[in-house]
Amino acid sequence: MTKNSKILRGGVYPPVKQRDSNLELFRIITMLLIVASHYVVYGASYDGTLSWRFMFMLLFGAWGKTGINCFVLITGYFMCKSQITLKKFLKLVLEICFYSTAIYLVFALVGYTNFSLKSMFLAVIPFARTRGSVFVTCYPIFYLSIPFLNALVQNISEKTHFRLVVMSIAVFSIWASVPTFEMPHEYILWFPILYFIASYIRLHPKKIFDNTKFWGIATAIIFLLAFASVICMTLLAYKFNKLNNANIRYYPYWFIYDSNKILALAVSVSAFLFFKNLKVRQSRFINAVAASTFGVLLLHDGCGGGTIAQWLWYDVLKIVDVYNFSPYLVLHAIGSVLAVYIICTVIDQIRILLLEKPFFWFYDRHYEKISAALNKVLNKVYGILHIS
Repeated sequence: MTKNSKILRGGVYPPVKQRDSNLELFRIITMLLIVASHYVVYGASYDGTLSWRFMFMLLFGAWGKTGINCFVLITGYFMCKSQITLKKFLKLVLEICFYSTAIYLVFALVGYTNFSLKSMFLAVIPFARTRGSVFVTCYPIFYLSIPFLNALVQNISEKTHFRLVVMSIAVFSIWASVPTFEMPHEYILWFPILYFIASYIRLHPKKIFDNTKFWGIATAIIFLLAFASVICMTLLAYKFNKLNNANIRYYPYWFIYDSNKILALAVSVSAFLFFKNLKVRQSRFINAVAASTFGVLLLHDGCGGGTIAQWLWYDVLKIVDVYNFSPYLVLHAIGSVLAVYIICTVIDQIRILLLEKPFFWFYDRHYEKISAALNKVLNKVYGILHIS
């Protein structure tokens, strides 16, 4: 028996596969981009001039949707050769429900928000809430669709898979990036397209996919193009008097403001391929920090229906005041993002240690009974799905 094997009911399970630290590092960077975008969402404003503060904030927070793409690409790359398990899904849902409930109760107890039975219900069942993070609502639904997506991508030819990817990108990304040619979409529709892309990379290896140098250069070039697009679109909007506080995240971010925009997608895919091939020594520290990335999202912005965002960005960090008056905006922005990430990671590590690990220790001991009972329910819904 290897040292990584686990003795559970029913015998010795296979060794636990170590996570790839290169993609775990990518996951950390991805979440930092998302936190930075939220810093700007709650702090930037337009006063009619293209000040250095305004331009810095635009560029500093431009990569949130790119980060979301990267997060889903990582999921697709690993899950296309795997399956969702009851344990994985429970971890996801319980983490969301825990943070949503805990955040609401803490703010209600200190009097920051008013308590009501309706609000309590929406905190305990955050998927019923229309406000808050759309990503957090859609991601579990997308996760449940993985068996169906795998049934598709694992049973079509490489040629058909490639055509599916090309058609999806052409319709939902390239077409949607042409001015005046909008393509309505939601995360629940866009995530499967990212899944098709990531699964094609995994299921149909190509030499070009493994060229670290090529994808490093491609990422740098596309990133600079996206960077330049923000500046150019801002100048154009300013010239034609289209820039105001209602659309400062629309015109400047035209090619990256939503996940399906062409440059947002291009940066995401090229960066993913670069980090996929990056040689990083296995690091328990990187892997442990990366395990809390979803917790960081939930803590700093994903739960609480906007309450925690109001408290964190306006009351604690006072971004608006710093943006308008402080000469240390750049330092404040970088320091705030790092501090939020580190503190949220520490909190989530404590949750994992005190709550998640004991709960799933109990789950593992009673694995067979729990799995059998829930399989009966879930298989009636899915038919083709087997939760193991």
